[in-house]
Amino acid sequence: MGFDLEALREAVKIHGKVTRVVVAAIKGSSPREVGAAMLVWEDGQSGTIGGGTLEFQAADAARKQTTQSRLTHHALGPDMGQCCGGAVSLFSEVFDLKAVETLDATIIVRSASEGEMPLPVKRLLATARGQGIAPEPQLIDGWMVEPVHKPTRNLWIWGAGHVGRALVDVLSPLPDIAITWVDTGPGRFPASVPAGVTTVPAAKPSELVRHAPHDAEHLVLTYSHNLDLELCNRLLSHDFRFAGLIGSATKWARFRSRLAALGHSPTRISRITCPIGDPGLGKHPQMIAVGVAAQLLRPARQNELKKDLSA
Repeated sequence: MGFDLEALREAVKIHGKVTRVVVAAIKGSSPREVGAAMLVWEDGQSGTIGGGTLEFQAADAARKQTTQSRLTHHALGPDMGQCCGGAVSLFSEVFDLKAVETLDATIIVRSASEGEMPLPVKRLLATARGQGIAPEPQLIDGWMVEPVHKPTRNLWIWGAGHVGRALVDVLSPLPDIAITWVDTGPGRFPASVPAGVTTVPAAKPSELVRHAPHDAEHLVLTYSHNLDLELCNRLLSHDFRFAGLIGSATKWARFRSRLAALGHSPTRISRITCPIGDPGLGKHPQMIAVGVAAQLLRPARQNELKKDLSA
């Protein structure tokens, strides 16, 4: 995880002054990893640095913060009502619209104290920019270094019905996934769409397949079996990282036959996963969404995807 610049920009637009609190360093056991962050404003917050007393106290301090930035250290023990047994350093910084606009779009570096940037930080930045590799979030000699976060996975959800909406609700908070949500018209989408989700109304959704990145992941769950079939047909001709189709074993048997008649080989057709999710969870849209999300996020599945990309 890195610095979520878009989330910060959106929060500042809505709430005005926002304090960002990030886990800068840890020793021993801690509730969250370095780089985990939360945004705090006068009457609310988003994100988490681990919950419990640490987060409560940090949020309270963030609302009262009078300096632009500060670095604090916290022991996680009985005095805090936590049993992690480690220690956490937090970097807190206050932002308004002007401050957000000054941030670098690739790597963000700042300090809670004045002074020249230390040589180890300069070397890290030079290496990262020279090799085009984002550094890990880290605290170096009192300076916080964070790459600007960019989603690493493109997910296209075809269909804005009950299951599509449940999937967007479950998956949209995950920072590594950029969601493109497609259906046949604007009225198919809910009035409120989560931040970071791109809705695309199209009278002929299948025509959009050619615009999807070849490493995108797809979930096909429209209101129409004919549209589902055409999307599968177009995806098999376009390529993808993963494609899942909602439906029963009977539906998939019919689709395999029809896709074969359209000229696709059995090996090619087998790249589409159907059914998706965990049938044992039931047919409630939210339960389907939970099962599908687990399937997409399962570590074993990620290993498969990595092998596919390296092949």
